[in-house]
Amino acid sequence: MTENTLNQNTKYVDELIDAVEPDFNFSDKPLNRFKILEKSYKNAAQNKFEKLLALKKKINSIENCKLKENSKKVILGDGNPNSPILLIGESPGKEEDDAGLSFQGDVGELLNKMLAAINIQREKIYLTYAINFRPPDDRKPTNKEIDRYSIYLKEHVSIINPKIIILMGSTAMESITGTRNKISNERGKWKEIILKSKTYPIMVTFSPSYLIRFPDFKKYSWEDLKKIKKKIEDMNIEV
Repeated sequence: MTENTLNQNTKYVDELIDAVEPDFNFSDKPLNRFKILEKSYKNAAQNKFEKLLALKKKINSIENCKLKENSKKVILGDGNPNSPILLIGESPGKEEDDAGLSFQGDVGELLNKMLAAINIQREKIYLTYAINFRPPDDRKPTNKEIDRYSIYLKEHVSIINPKIIILMGSTAMESITGTRNKISNERGKWKEIILKSKTYPIMVTFSPSYLIRFPDFKKYSWEDLKKIKKKIEDMNIEV
């Protein structure tokens, strides 16, 4: 290497350092990795919050929808959006529509008991619905309505990005899996779905509202809950 080439390289390095210095301050102090991680978590949480707000706005802007016309509020979800557990119900009823929150009244009380039976506090998981508006006369959503809202639900799942998903009721099952089989044939089995190249374990079980109408099925629901508890333990999920 000639002296001229060496001088050119030195000049290039000096120019590069001059260009970098305004944006990077080098220090002998050790990095505080906890602060870096904390900032990263805060940024991720803020990003998730903004995505949820955008999704809620998108759902609320739906036009020509009898479900929306029948409802007072759009119910996106509540609980802990950073939870590893996502619980999806069917659709809001009158009490939920009045409160603007999921799983209220007798349905909410039964759900709380079901979760407590497997040592889960409701406020530590995230809850939403397959349909975000109350259907007229609390009827079951049509297949067309389920298909329409499944797009938003799948986006919702991707935003929350849980480790496991609990599907309560046939509407939730159909919206996520596309199957229209009887829920009695699909419940109690761990399956997987893939959304945006991410795999999620799912468990289908009966909804609390169904169990209130048909209490004899609670024994089957309890079997499903025990499987959910075991899955949480096997995956070392902290709730």
